[in-house]
Amino acid sequence: MLVAVSTPPDPVIIIGGGQSGLNTARAALEAGLRPVVLESGPRAVGSWPHYYDSLTLFSPVKYSSFPGAPFPGEPDEYPARDAVIAYLDSYARDLDVEIRTDTRVSAVTSSRKGGFQVHTEAGEEIAASGVVAASGSFANPYRPQVPGQDHFAGAVLHVAEYRNAQPYAGKRIVVVGAGNSAVQVAYELSGRASVTLATRAPVHFVAQRRLGKDLHYWLKTTRLDVLPRAWLVRIFTSTPVLDTGIYRDALASGQLDRRPMFTRFDGDDVVWPDGSREKVDVVIYATGYRPNLGYLEGLGALDQTGMPRHHGGISTTHAGLVYAGLEFQRSFSSNTLRGVHRDAKYVVEPLAAHVNNTTRVVSSGGAVPGPAG
Repeated sequence: MLVAVSTPPDPVIIIGGGQSGLNTARAALEAGLRPVVLESGPRAVGSWPHYYDSLTLFSPVKYSSFPGAPFPGEPDEYPARDAVIAYLDSYARDLDVEIRTDTRVSAVTSSRKGGFQVHTEAGEEIAASGVVAASGSFANPYRPQVPGQDHFAGAVLHVAEYRNAQPYAGKRIVVVGAGNSAVQVAYELSGRASVTLATRAPVHFVAQRRLGKDLHYWLKTTRLDVLPRAWLVRIFTSTPVLDTGIYRDALASGQLDRRPMFTRFDGDDVVWPDGSREKVDVVIYATGYRPNLGYLEGLGALDQTGMPRHHGGISTTHAGLVYAGLEFQRSFSSNTLRGVHRDAKYVVEPLAAHVNNTTRVVSSGGAVPGPAG
């Protein structure tokens, strides 16, 4: 005789303790799940401590809070990096969930009983009824390969490795990229070094404030913040750089030089499109990031480029696997402090349904997996 036995589900493992992981942990807790957060760093603050020293949020305090946790400070001020770290630290301490720091995940595999096994670099194996991949992208910077780069005599780094301008005083530097980080870092360096911003197209500036209101007021009012990517690409044909006017003026005045992207490296030179050559000490790629999901490769959840197979953050390959914090996962604000909670709630609903609908049937012959949901 078969007897249906209700057994407590294994925890939902959330990989990553930054803004996405913490918001998903709260949503999972509210859905009646047992979340356990695994964070590779010493604190549950994500990658924020590794960003460059002068980084400030593009959104003011009043548009940078999680639900129920107001960001401290004046509503119209723009929080600095360290203020964000303190905010996340406080939020994590107030969460009634288990957070394991200094725990790096090496792989996720399918379990014979229908869930997952999460493997850590320390050799631990953790049974999971569901998995949330919320590990961000900072640890996986995108570095283009330009001809001659391997033999370049100067230094080549990604903006992920940049902290401040002090080590680069007096040097000849090329910053590659046309986004916010590229322009901000190039501008900061221009006060101490000779800097060129190398881009494939002109920089597209967007005013930080319009009619006395911050841009995020208009994003919220017009609902652009929650539009899906397919709509946004029709509105924004290039990467916008938020600007109060200082960056545009720096380019116009010649304080900051912009040129079309160089074609190759040659010894200690870069070669510009017109054929001219120039000795350069440092090239800094500010060319973005890719999702840091290497631990899912063996599971078969990624495509050939390493990108997750998903729809709105819900895996299309494995029931019980969801994502949080992907860029444009569902909207313009998906991986931001102000918007990640919406995606967290969205992916937790089907995750909870999957976990709660998975039962075990026990007989004299042993355990039999129930429906995967």
